[in-house]
Formats: sequence, structure tokens, C-alpha cells
Amino acid sequence: MTRFAARVVESIAEIAAADWDACLPGEAEDHAYFSACDSAAVASGVGLRCRAVIVTDCVGVAAVAPVFPFAYRLDTPLQGRVRRWAEAAFRVVPGLAAIRVLCVGSPYAERCHLGFAARLDAAARAGAMAVLLTALETEARARGAHLVAFKDLAPREDEELAPMLRRAGFASLGSLPVATLDLPFVDADGYLASLSGATRKDIRRKLAKAGSVRIEHRIGIAGLEDEIETLYEATRTRSGLDYGELEVLPPGYFAAVAEALGERAVFALYWVGDTLAAFNLLLVESDRVIDKFLGMRYPLARNHNLYAVSWMANVRFCLERAVSELQTGQTAYASKLRFGSRLVPSTIRFRHHNRLVQCLLAGLGPWLSFDHLDPQLASSRTASSPDQMDRERAD
Repeated sequence: MTRFAARVVESIAEIAAADWDACLPGEAEDHAYFSACDSAAVASGVGLRCRAVIVTDCVGVAAVAPVFPFAYRLDTPLQGRVRRWAEAAFRVVPGLAAIRVLCVGSPYAERCHLGFAARLDAAARAGAMAVLLTALETEARARGAHLVAFKDLAPREDEELAPMLRRAGFASLGSLPVATLDLPFVDADGYLASLSGATRKDIRRKLAKAGSVRIEHRIGIAGLEDEIETLYEATRTRSGLDYGELEVLPPGYFAAVAEALGERAVFALYWVGDTLAAFNLLLVESDRVIDKFLGMRYPLARNHNLYAVSWMANVRFCLERAVSELQTGQTAYASKLRFGSRLVPSTIRFRHHNRLVQCLLAGLGPWLSFDHLDPQLASSRTASSPDQMDRERAD
């Protein structure tokens, strides 16, 4: 029987990049990416820092994952008026407002990057996982964390890990799904033909009325760092959603990622005259592009229909490179569904050290799920078809 050992290290940089990337091959969000995120958080003193859990055997590194401790506010999934009510209640009983969590995953990624060495068979992966869970429990106790959680498990990873995690006492919670656009098309006309007639007409109308917009794809953002950060923050605060520390980027994030990833981090810049009106950060893989972040200057972006312009520019970017999947994230679901995206489920698995509290949280899980409480997602689910969404949007 293979003997494994596991430990939590203070920085992803303590693990060799080759060992990390061998466990998670082909990812744009790789060792260099997570190291850049951590460096920006350390340098600025803002944002959540990532540690890492590593499992080894007699051959070498067997499994890796980013890990971060943080204080999870119980009202985090709540938005709007309900969120304000919860904040008022927590001011009366502040001790109940937050739970200290040790989370497997990263605040800077939309899926849980838990990876195993390719040499491990199913039995060995289960053995490595058991040792990893023990190391996490030890680390949680040392940090005074009440709860261990796996953030944003994608369907394939959740299918494999769910039986092991359930046996270990973990419950589940729905996280925000990830919008993904499949692109089995030769060109943009083929993509547009796949949409509803009303959506296709709406996109073409917006492109025709966009006016003069210059699109630039750039590797590196020297001289634009502050402007890009300002556009991102303006767009984030304008969204009306607030997921606390989980959506805060450290100052210097964009410059650090651009330097670390090189040609795998492409900035799509949208210029109106000499003014930077919007940007997209695109992370490029062999068969997928991740539309990571979007920032817009209002009202200029709205006046030039830059959401539709950037969407079609990203579709063309993928098709020109024969990339068949555009991942567009965990926000603005109504527009993304109208534009042909599908929603990939995402799951949180968690275990509280107190069994009574665990039973309570597991029972409340369906009501506290992010996918249940997100207002944009709830709104998009009330529309049964793209044409119905078009009609509601026009009303």
C-alpha cells in the first residue's frame, strides 16, 4: 500500500512549479498564476492570501491544492434588502456573524484546483485524499477554524470526491454556476445563427450603433495598470452584488498576472478616441479561453454598447484560434444565457467541527446556497426561453 504524507505550507511558492503543474496540466490558472495573486496580496496587504496543501509519496508530489483561511460571513450569499436585514441582525449579535473557515480552492479562481499526479490510480487518489483531509483538519484546529470547505468543485471533480467527502461527514451547498459558451462554429456568422432571432437582431443592432471603437489585444499593460484597476473597481461596485472578501482583488493583481503568464494573459482593450473605455482580461488555454475580468467606463461604455462589442470580439478571438469554449464566469447570467451560454454547476462541500452546528448548516444548505440566492441567477431562471428573456428585457 502506498504511504502518503501531507502538510499545509505557507505559500504556493514553496512547491516547485513543475510539480504543481504536473498535477494540474494545461491550466491557465497554474502555479505562476496563483503565485502572482499571492505576491500582489502580500505586496499590497489587501486581499486574501493563499497557502497550499501538498501530498507526497515515495515518488514525489502526489496531490496539490491552494488553501486559504478567512472569516466567512453567514450573510455572504444574501443580496439586496435581505442582506441589509441580516447586517442589522448581526450588529445586535456580532459573535454570530462569521465562521472561521479553512477553504480548499482560491478566491481568485472559479473552480477548486485540486489536482493529483497522473500516476495515481483511483485507489491511490482515495488514499491521498484521506491523508489530505487529515492535514486540513490539523491545520484548521491550529488556526482556530470552525469549518473546512472545498470551494467551487466542478461537476467532474465533485463526482469523484463526493463519496469520499460524504463518508468524512461533509455536506454540500450550491455555489454560483459558471457560464460557459460552446463554440462549435467556423465563424461569427455561424455563432449568431445559433441564437434566437430576437437576440441575433439585438446584437447586430448594438454593433451597428456602437460607433467608432478601436479594439486592441495586448500582452502586458505597462502604463495602463492604474487605469485598468480603476475600471475594474468601478464595474464591480456598480454591479450591486457584494460577496465580501471573495471578490476583492489586491492592488497590482492585473500587472502581476500579466507579467507571470505572458502570452497566456491577453488584455482586450476598447478605445473610444484616446480614452480607454473598457477592458477584458482573457486567460488563454489550448482549447478554452477564460473571460476573467471585465472593466468599463460609464456612461461611455453604455453609449457605445461595449458589452455586446466585447462579447462578439471575444467570440471572434476564440474562433480565430480554433478554441471551442469561452468561459465567462459567475455574474450577469441573464445576458450570458441570452447569448447562448450554458451554466455549469458548482458545488461547495463543507464540514463544521461541531456536529450539532454541522447538522444545522446542512439543513439550511438549500436556503443558503449561492445559486439559490443570487438575484441575477434567480431572474434568469424565470425565463423559459431566450425569446422570453428578450421580451422581458425589452419591457
